[in-house]
Amino acid sequence: MTPAPIAVALDAPDLETAARWAALVTPHVTTVKIGLELYLRYGPDVIASVRGASGVQVFLDLKLHDIPNTVAGAAKAVSRLRPAILTVHAAGGPAMIRAAVEAAPDTQIAAVTVLTSLSEADLSRIGLAGPASDAVRRLAALSVESGATALVCSPHEVVDVRSEVGPGITLITPGVRPAGADSQDQARVATPEQALADGADLLVIGRPITASPDPGATAAAIASSLRRTIPS
Repeated sequence: MTPAPIAVALDAPDLETAARWAALVTPHVTTVKIGLELYLRYGPDVIASVRGASGVQVFLDLKLHDIPNTVAGAAKAVSRLRPAILTVHAAGGPAMIRAAVEAAPDTQIAAVTVLTSLSEADLSRIGLAGPASDAVRRLAALSVESGATALVCSPHEVVDVRSEVGPGITLITPGVRPAGADSQDQARVATPEQALADGADLLVIGRPITASPDPGATAAAIASSLRRTIPS
Protein backbone atom coordinates (compact mmCIF):
# COMPACT_ATOMS: atom_id res chain seq x y z
CA MET A 1 0.00 0.00 0.00
CA THR A 2 1.33 3.45 -0.93
CA PRO A 3 2.59 5.43 2.09
CA ALA A 4 0.64 8.60 2.89
CA PRO A 5 2.14 12.06 2.27
CA ILE A 6 2.85 12.61 5.96
CA ALA A 7 6.06 13.77 7.65
CA VAL A 8 6.05 12.44 11.21
CA ALA A 9 7.81 14.91 13.51
CA LEU A 10 10.21 12.87 15.63
CA ASP A 11 10.39 15.26 18.57
CA ALA A 12 11.75 12.54 20.84
CA PRO A 13 13.56 12.79 24.18
CA ASP A 14 16.41 10.57 22.97
CA LEU A 15 17.88 8.92 19.90
CA GLU A 16 16.55 5.45 20.70
CA THR A 17 12.97 6.71 20.97
CA ALA A 18 13.26 8.62 17.70
CA ALA A 19 14.56 5.54 15.90
CA ARG A 20 11.78 3.40 17.37
CA TRP A 21 9.08 5.85 16.32
CA ALA A 22 10.59 6.03 12.82
CA ALA A 23 10.58 2.25 12.48
CA LEU A 24 6.93 2.08 13.60
CA VAL A 25 5.59 4.74 11.23
CA THR A 26 7.78 4.20 8.17
CA PRO A 27 5.54 1.57 6.54
CA HIS A 28 2.66 4.06 6.54
CA VAL A 29 4.23 7.47 5.75
CA THR A 30 6.66 8.86 3.19
CA THR A 31 8.76 11.04 5.46
CA VAL A 32 10.14 11.52 8.96
CA LYS A 33 11.07 14.96 10.27
CA ILE A 34 14.05 15.74 12.48
CA GLY A 35 13.87 19.04 14.29
CA LEU A 36 16.42 21.39 15.77
CA GLU A 37 16.49 19.96 19.30
CA LEU A 38 17.13 16.36 18.28
CA TYR A 39 19.73 17.36 15.68
CA LEU A 40 21.63 19.58 18.13
CA ARG A 41 21.62 16.86 20.77
CA TYR A 42 22.86 14.00 18.58
CA GLY A 43 24.22 15.58 15.40
CA PRO A 44 24.51 13.69 12.11
CA ASP A 45 24.08 10.31 13.84
CA VAL A 46 20.38 10.98 14.18
CA ILE A 47 19.90 10.91 10.39
CA ALA A 48 21.32 7.42 10.00
CA SER A 49 19.43 6.18 13.06
CA VAL A 50 15.99 7.24 11.87
CA ARG A 51 16.59 6.41 8.21
CA GLY A 52 17.65 2.86 9.02
CA ALA A 53 17.44 0.47 6.09
CA SER A 54 14.02 1.72 5.00
CA GLY A 55 15.14 4.55 2.76
CA VAL A 56 12.39 6.78 4.17
CA GLN A 57 12.74 10.44 3.23
CA VAL A 58 14.33 12.58 5.92
CA PHE A 59 13.06 16.12 6.40
CA LEU A 60 15.72 18.11 8.27
CA ASP A 61 13.86 20.98 9.87
CA LEU A 62 16.63 23.31 11.05
CA LYS A 63 15.00 26.57 9.91
CA LEU A 64 18.34 28.18 9.01
CA HIS A 65 18.30 31.97 9.38
CA ASP A 66 21.56 33.92 9.16
CA ILE A 67 23.62 35.91 6.68
CA PRO A 68 23.85 34.26 3.24
CA ASN A 69 27.44 33.08 3.60
CA THR A 70 26.76 31.38 6.92
CA VAL A 71 23.58 29.71 5.66
CA ALA A 72 25.41 28.52 2.55
CA GLY A 73 28.07 26.90 4.71
CA ALA A 74 25.50 25.27 6.97
CA ALA A 75 23.42 23.98 4.04
CA LYS A 76 26.51 22.53 2.37
CA ALA A 77 27.57 20.86 5.62
CA VAL A 78 24.25 19.06 6.12
CA SER A 79 23.72 18.24 2.44
CA ARG A 80 26.25 15.41 2.74
CA LEU A 81 23.73 13.68 5.05
CA ARG A 82 21.34 13.51 2.07
CA PRO A 83 18.20 14.97 3.61
CA ALA A 84 15.33 15.10 1.15
CA ILE A 85 14.19 18.47 2.53
CA LEU A 86 15.96 21.24 4.47
CA THR A 87 14.19 24.29 5.89
CA VAL A 88 15.30 27.92 5.95
CA HIS A 89 13.38 30.96 7.16
CA ALA A 90 11.88 32.97 4.32
CA ALA A 91 12.38 36.08 6.44
CA GLY A 92 16.13 35.68 5.89
CA GLY A 93 15.59 37.28 2.50
CA PRO A 94 16.27 36.47 -1.17
CA ALA A 95 20.07 36.29 -1.02
CA MET A 96 20.00 33.91 1.93
CA ILE A 97 17.45 31.60 0.32
CA ARG A 98 19.40 31.59 -2.94
CA ALA A 99 22.60 30.79 -1.06
CA ALA A 100 20.99 27.72 0.52
CA VAL A 101 19.60 26.51 -2.82
CA GLU A 102 22.99 26.82 -4.50
CA ALA A 103 24.89 25.20 -1.63
CA ALA A 104 22.65 22.11 -1.46
CA PRO A 105 21.60 21.35 -5.04
CA ASP A 106 20.47 17.78 -4.29
CA THR A 107 18.27 18.78 -1.34
CA GLN A 108 14.89 20.45 -1.64
CA ILE A 109 15.03 23.81 0.11
CA ALA A 110 11.77 24.60 1.89
CA ALA A 111 11.22 28.19 2.98
CA VAL A 112 9.26 28.64 6.21
CA THR A 113 6.82 31.52 5.77
CA VAL A 114 5.07 32.30 9.08
CA LEU A 115 5.39 29.91 12.04
CA THR A 116 2.10 28.14 12.80
CA SER A 117 2.50 29.06 16.48
CA LEU A 118 2.08 32.77 15.69
CA SER A 119 -1.31 34.43 16.02
CA GLU A 120 -2.42 37.65 14.33
CA ALA A 121 -1.57 39.53 17.54
CA ASP A 122 1.93 38.02 17.54
CA LEU A 123 2.53 39.16 13.96
CA SER A 124 1.60 42.71 14.91
CA ARG A 125 3.92 42.71 17.91
CA ILE A 126 6.95 41.53 15.91
CA GLY A 127 6.30 44.08 13.18
CA LEU A 128 5.26 41.70 10.39
CA ALA A 129 2.43 43.31 8.46
CA GLY A 130 -0.61 41.06 8.52
CA PRO A 131 -3.06 39.53 8.32
CA ALA A 132 -1.21 36.22 8.38
CA SER A 133 -2.47 35.21 4.94
CA ASP A 134 -0.99 38.36 3.37
CA ALA A 135 2.36 37.94 5.14
CA VAL A 136 2.53 34.29 4.06
CA ARG A 137 1.75 35.12 0.42
CA ARG A 138 4.45 37.82 0.32
CA LEU A 139 7.07 35.53 1.81
CA ALA A 140 5.99 32.63 -0.42
CA ALA A 141 6.39 34.68 -3.59
CA LEU A 142 9.77 36.01 -2.45
CA SER A 143 11.00 32.50 -1.64
CA VAL A 144 9.99 30.97 -4.96
CA GLU A 145 11.55 33.87 -6.85
CA SER A 146 14.75 33.11 -4.92
CA GLY A 147 14.83 29.44 -5.95
CA ALA A 148 13.00 27.62 -3.15
CA THR A 149 11.00 24.69 -4.51
CA ALA A 150 9.02 24.05 -1.33
CA LEU A 151 7.20 26.24 1.17
CA VAL A 152 6.06 25.70 4.73
CA CYS A 153 2.75 27.34 5.61
CA SER A 154 -0.19 26.60 7.89
CA PRO A 155 -3.21 24.76 6.48
CA HIS A 156 -5.15 28.02 6.62
CA GLU A 157 -2.93 29.58 3.95
CA VAL A 158 -2.60 26.63 1.57
CA VAL A 159 -5.29 27.78 -0.87
CA ASP A 160 -3.87 31.32 -1.05
CA VAL A 161 -0.28 30.13 -1.39
CA ARG A 162 -1.15 27.64 -4.12
CA SER A 163 -2.88 30.44 -6.00
CA GLU A 164 0.20 32.63 -5.54
CA VAL A 165 2.93 30.16 -6.60
CA GLY A 166 1.18 27.69 -8.91
CA PRO A 167 1.27 23.89 -9.10
CA GLY A 168 5.01 23.20 -9.29
CA ILE A 169 5.92 24.07 -5.69
CA THR A 170 5.70 21.57 -2.82
CA LEU A 171 3.50 22.89 0.00
CA ILE A 172 4.31 21.51 3.44
CA THR A 173 1.80 22.09 6.22
CA PRO A 174 2.49 21.81 9.94
CA GLY A 175 -0.38 22.49 12.33
CA VAL A 176 -2.21 19.38 11.09
CA ARG A 177 -4.34 17.76 13.77
CA PRO A 178 -6.75 14.82 13.33
CA ALA A 179 -10.32 15.66 14.34
CA GLY A 180 -10.62 15.82 18.12
CA ALA A 181 -6.89 16.21 18.77
CA ASP A 182 -5.54 18.96 21.04
CA SER A 183 -4.14 21.92 19.05
CA GLN A 184 -1.37 22.31 21.69
CA ASP A 185 0.97 25.21 20.73
CA GLN A 186 -0.30 25.53 17.16
CA ALA A 187 -2.49 28.55 16.48
CA ARG A 188 -3.58 27.82 12.88
CA VAL A 189 -4.61 24.18 12.46
CA ALA A 190 -6.69 21.87 10.23
CA THR A 191 -7.46 18.19 9.84
CA PRO A 192 -5.27 16.08 7.50
CA GLU A 193 -8.16 15.55 5.11
CA GLN A 194 -8.91 19.27 4.86
CA ALA A 195 -5.25 20.21 4.38
CA LEU A 196 -4.83 17.79 1.48
CA ALA A 197 -8.13 18.81 -0.08
CA ASP A 198 -6.97 22.44 0.01
CA GLY A 199 -3.79 21.59 -1.91
CA ALA A 200 -1.10 20.62 0.60
CA ASP A 201 1.48 18.10 -0.63
CA LEU A 202 3.07 16.98 2.65
CA LEU A 203 1.43 17.05 6.09
CA VAL A 204 3.56 17.44 9.21
CA ILE A 205 2.06 15.51 12.12
CA GLY A 206 3.93 15.00 15.37
CA ARG A 207 2.40 14.50 18.82
CA PRO A 208 -0.98 13.17 17.63
CA ILE A 209 1.02 10.19 16.30
CA THR A 210 4.09 9.97 18.53
CA ALA A 211 2.29 10.58 21.82
CA SER A 212 -0.32 7.93 21.10
CA PRO A 213 -0.08 4.50 22.77
CA ASP A 214 0.77 2.91 19.40
CA PRO A 215 2.39 5.35 16.94
CA GLY A 216 2.44 2.79 14.15
CA ALA A 217 -1.26 2.04 14.44
CA THR A 218 -2.13 5.73 14.66
CA ALA A 219 -0.06 6.53 11.57
CA ALA A 220 -1.74 3.64 9.74
CA ALA A 221 -5.20 4.88 10.74
CA ILE A 222 -4.52 8.44 9.55
CA ALA A 223 -3.03 7.15 6.30
CA SER A 224 -6.08 4.94 5.74
CA SER A 225 -8.42 7.84 6.41
CA LEU A 226 -6.60 9.96 3.85
CA ARG A 227 -6.86 7.22 1.23
CA ARG A 228 -10.62 6.96 1.82
CA THR A 229 -11.36 10.67 1.66
CA ILE A 230 -8.90 12.04 -0.89
CA PRO A 231 -9.18 10.76 -4.49
CA SER A 232 -5.96 9.19 -5.79
